[in-house]
Amino acid sequence: MISEAQFQTELNIIIQNGIREDIGPGDYSSLSCIPDTAQGRAKLLVKDTGIIAGVAFAQMIFENVDPTLEVEVFIQDGTPVKHGDIVFHVSGSSQSILKAERLVLNSMQRMSAIATKTNSYVKLLEGTKTKILDTRKTTPGFRACEKWAVKIGGGENHRFALYDMIMLKDNHNDFAGGITHAINKAKAFLKHHNLDLKIVVEARNLAEIEEILQNDGVYRILIDNFNFEDTEKAVVLIGDRCLTESSGNINEKTIRQYAECGVDYISSGALTHSVYNMDLSLKAF
Repeated sequence: MISEAQFQTELNIIIQNGIREDIGPGDYSSLSCIPDTAQGRAKLLVKDTGIIAGVAFAQMIFENVDPTLEVEVFIQDGTPVKHGDIVFHVSGSSQSILKAERLVLNSMQRMSAIATKTNSYVKLLEGTKTKILDTRKTTPGFRACEKWAVKIGGGENHRFALYDMIMLKDNHNDFAGGITHAINKAKAFLKHHNLDLKIVVEARNLAEIEEILQNDGVYRILIDNFNFEDTEKAVVLIGDRCLTESSGNINEKTIRQYAECGVDYISSGALTHSVYNMDLSLKAF
């Protein structure tokens, strides 16, 4: 994964771009009817149920828009919430609160939805050794927040981007002339460029798993679109030679059974690409 410093840089880019996109040359609605000396308060009101996420990010947004804004937090990230709960109060310049409002809500609504879905998957895996992973199937420009939300919900992050892990999927293997060629080329590339990155290799069937196992240096095998029976066979075949990951059309109805096959990880794009925003609002009071 990327470093904490890189992650913070990504978050700052999201905030700056969100402000640019939403405010532009000025919030003319507020400027037209609210004096720049006006002071106000607003509360973050929950109108749904789930896991709240994005509280810390909202604080970053408020700080960026106006460092004089004061935020009093009552409910922290990762906490279950219900309709009527108040997550925080923000007070200070009324114009500044309104400038930050939409970026805060858009971010928290989506992050909370992702944390809620992730948490539901985590609960389905209780009692197994399997952990849930996210993917790169994220909203363009908002990846850092979505992966943060997965962590808040109790999941784990897969690679952040194309540069922090070698992941040899079917197209890579086919374009490289086969699995073994792809692995050997990847290892040579890492050595030549003095890079310390893990190698994950996708397998489409048991024969490909056998071929992968003939090569050293593979961190994890991606058991992709296997049925339950073949997943169990794959886990036995791999043993403790490397970690295992199931993926491919795994949902709430099937995730438990895949976990019971003994895989170390299950990755799901649905954590980030198939969620409904939590209903939140920022209300003056």
